[in-house]
Amino acid sequence: MAVPKRKHSNSRTGKRRSQDAKKPVELTYCEQCSTAVPSHTVCPKCGHYMGRKVIDVET
Repeated sequence: MAVPKRKHSNSRTGKRRSQDAKKPVELTYCEQCSTAVPSHTVCPKCGHYMGRKVIDVET
């Protein structure tokens, strides 16, 4: 059976474990145009955020 020769450092262990907490981006749907948009982001299709027009988008 393979056994490690040396102990992994705390830094190395932490680097490996840092990937465990990552989650995929959660998508919500725009209230105006029903496009899937990441949460807390202005809709790129219509320019609305939190129920109001934030930017002008040329279509």
